[in-house]
Amino acid sequence: MRNLSVNGKYSLGIVFTFVLLTAVMLFIFPFINFVTGTIHITAEKFFFTRIALWLVLLIIFLYNFYIEKNPFLLWKEKKYPLGFYIGFIISLYFICLFGGAFLNAVIQMLTQEKYSDKMVQLSSLFKNNYLLIIFTCLTAGAVEELLMRGYIQPRVEKIYNNQYFGIFISAILFGILHSTYGTVGQVVVPAFIGIVFAVFYKKYSNIKILIICHFMYDFISLMILNFIDIKHLSAF
Repeated sequence: MRNLSVNGKYSLGIVFTFVLLTAVMLFIFPFINFVTGTIHITAEKFFFTRIALWLVLLIIFLYNFYIEKNPFLLWKEKKYPLGFYIGFIISLYFICLFGGAFLNAVIQMLTQEKYSDKMVQLSSLFKNNYLLIIFTCLTAGAVEELLMRGYIQPRVEKIYNNQYFGIFISAILFGILHSTYGTVGQVVVPAFIGIVFAVFYKKYSNIKILIICHFMYDFISLMILNFIDIKHLSAF
């Protein structure tokens, strides 16, 4: 590790992050099933999958601290007035909401794709389980934004000396990570959201707004699922 250049350490960190996240998305449920000797998805098992994501974040923090030895957030966090926070959180939410709904509608027309079977299966876990909903949304907001935007995006930009590479590569990786849900929409929409968030982060360098907006987007979606059958939400 000592002989690696700074960009080499960044490249290894990016690959390491993506591999760990992919492993959690693909193998954490089979691993938990193997340990417990059961095959049914339960709220408890899903809770532990979210714990696994926090462990990935911890591992990357440790890699950054001991190997990279540079700030985890390469771009210094900028502070803004309260009105700026409120305005952009709301604006980003509606951009993602309407943009995602439009893309889902187009995908449905082209592919006749309706909904993710995995999301239907998971949605039953959230019925009236508000603690699980909050913890799931907090995990997605904090872990995904800190890793995909806070960690990966600036390092890709530094490696290639190209801001557009940082935006699009981080967004594409974000979309690919959601491919485990098994639908085209669950790749395209997150990739679109990844681009929106990455452009914001490049321009304003504030990860807290993205964490809050990501949390709010997922929280509202899961609360809607708590009251309405996902099969009736064609734009979900």
